[in-house]
Amino acid sequence: MRSFVKKSLLLCVWYFTLTSMVSCLKQSESKNPRDIDFTKLPYKTLSEYGFFVGKMNDLQPNQKVLLYEPVSSLFTDYAFKKRFVWMPEGVSATFDVDKSNDALNFPDKTILVKNFYYPEDFSKPEGSKQIVETRLLVKNKGKWEAYPYRWNEEQTEANYKITGGLYDVKWKNETGELHKIKYAMPNKNQCKSCHSQKGTFMPIGPKLKQLNHVISYDGVSENQLDKWIKIKYLKGDLDKTKIHSLVSMNDTKASLEDRARSYLDANCAHCHSAGSPANTSGLRLNREETDPYHWGIKKSPVAAGMGAGSFLYDIYPGHSHESIVTYRMDSVNPGIMMPELGRVSIHKEGVALIREWINSLKEGDYK
Repeated sequence: MRSFVKKSLLLCVWYFTLTSMVSCLKQSESKNPRDIDFTKLPYKTLSEYGFFVGKMNDLQPNQKVLLYEPVSSLFTDYAFKKRFVWMPEGVSATFDVDKSNDALNFPDKTILVKNFYYPEDFSKPEGSKQIVETRLLVKNKGKWEAYPYRWNEEQTEANYKITGGLYDVKWKNETGELHKIKYAMPNKNQCKSCHSQKGTFMPIGPKLKQLNHVISYDGVSENQLDKWIKIKYLKGDLDKTKIHSLVSMNDTKASLEDRARSYLDANCAHCHSAGSPANTSGLRLNREETDPYHWGIKKSPVAAGMGAGSFLYDIYPGHSHESIVTYRMDSVNPGIMMPELGRVSIHKEGVALIREWINSLKEGDYK
């Protein structure tokens, strides 16, 4: 009997020792962004960066991995997006309040994390979801690099993939209607076509005018810029009243013009603004632009080819169905559609908003 008890005790000691060793090993293998070796990037898998804790596809951020949300989002085939920013200890982003159209000035080793996913049921956005891709923007030695990652079918990992591709995605919208598309994941070079600003590859989303609004952090509502300053991700004296902030297209308290022009800013101004890839078109759709001609009002296109259809003006006041802007937004023909990349479907709600705004304009108010 004593021999049996002794063996049992030894087995218990061995078991707890083994489980303790396994637990310690797992802890030692846990990742954290502070341990990233920037000389070895890009990593082959997303998990190696340590952005998330727990079950990876829950997208629960690790320490100092901060959620952020632009108030006016770029349309990407109805995909939901969850964005995060991480910076190393002891550094902060800076800003010029008079240039709220420009991205923040981020320090070296900043990483922006953008996840694209589809809830199975849009009426239950916190339920089951399919994450399609995660795009990283990494700043190192003064330059930004794009690292795209494609999620596996098991939703347990995302692998570095520079070639892009088409992937089957389906979801049920808020009214129960089933949608199926071939989601277009851009290749690494296509990322540069949108992110080239004044000849330099850089972020286009995190700007003062996009971040100056309240979101929820673990159930606590706070202005994002205040939050960034509080955790030292942003440095400087900030007067938020000087920021020409954008608004959501769904903000019923905002004016029709603010909603429409904020939408055009978020979806078009990264190309159609001074210093951007399409600046020679003369069409400047950033919200700060004050000249209606540069908004496209009674402006003939420089060279649109078949993209102009049979229409004369980018925006024809009072005539949305005779305006080139809505004609191109309402198409998926590669020779016509705008934006040219980032979608394979039409944003019906976005088109409806811009049509409503154009129809509200009075032709006689413009030369």
